[in-house]
Amino acid sequence: MEKVRLGRTEMMVTGLGFGGIPIQRVSEEEAIAVVNKCLDLGINFLDTANGYTTSEERIGRAIKGKREEIILATKSLARTREDMEKHLKLSLERLGTDYIDLYQLHNVSDAEALETVLDPNGPRGVIEDAKKAGVVKHIGITSHQIDVAKDIIKTDLFETIMFPFNFMAYKGNDELLSLARQHDVGFIAMKPLAGGMIANATIAIKYLLQFPDIVLIPGIERVPEIEEIARVFEGPKELTAAEKQEMERIKEELGTRFCRKCDYCQPCTAGIPISDVMAFPNLAKRLPPVRLYSGKFAESFEKAADCTDCGECEERCPYNLPIRDMIKEHLKMHRAGKKEYEKQLAS
Repeated sequence: MEKVRLGRTEMMVTGLGFGGIPIQRVSEEEAIAVVNKCLDLGINFLDTANGYTTSEERIGRAIKGKREEIILATKSLARTREDMEKHLKLSLERLGTDYIDLYQLHNVSDAEALETVLDPNGPRGVIEDAKKAGVVKHIGITSHQIDVAKDIIKTDLFETIMFPFNFMAYKGNDELLSLARQHDVGFIAMKPLAGGMIANATIAIKYLLQFPDIVLIPGIERVPEIEEIARVFEGPKELTAAEKQEMERIKEELGTRFCRKCDYCQPCTAGIPISDVMAFPNLAKRLPPVRLYSGKFAESFEKAADCTDCGECEERCPYNLPIRDMIKEHLKMHRAGKKEYEKQLAS
């Protein structure tokens, strides 16, 4: 698999990396199988985070005995020195390693968070000390807000930036990528499939392959998903006229008011699996009724009825979605669909 230079880190990483959010949602055996499949396909860049519950531990088990082949990235939402020290130590333990290739300050998406992490006596200082000690090789940052991301790059304090990049979130991204190149900051594209909302992986990935110096880290839950994306990397790069037309149709269909399944809204005080509920309109077009109206998905909607309207999820959402309103709308849609489905079963 082709490799790209990750900015001034000088690390050569595969253009296709692995995003570690979804392996929280499957069994440990399935999670380890997914990571191993990535390694078998030649992928050498694995990204996870302290906040992704079991993700670091599962990756750590999967890469045991293979550490030297891998470029390992993780991150922390810590905003104090104390918390950063704890998170770094925990990440090293979970991943089963004595060094991390790329440690990132996580979700710096507003001016206040940026001011906090720029303070040399704050969490950044911990990572810089760890770099001097060889425990961290390179320092990066992640963001969801384009103006903040531009300000971050201009500081020249970080070697990489991770930012959402897909054909649904294209506004201003060319400018951001150009700025990253000017400052020799490695660009890591998160959410290439818009958090799973773009069902056509071929079109989503081919669109991004026109930017040859970025690293894509789709969140992978199951082995067939990474196999499909890897095939796109090995095939023709140019979008066909039909694929361009379909891309425009998808843009129009999804609009901007949709959940990217980043789960930064969690934990919910009422225990609601928010991203499941938020994804309902899209899933209703793709899943059979039995999957939508029974089992795990139906249970998610039963919990949605317990929403207390506290608003904590909206405060944490990097896309400023009206989550409470959308939960109510989708709950109403689910109930109407379930009623119709049960009527059909009874007839």
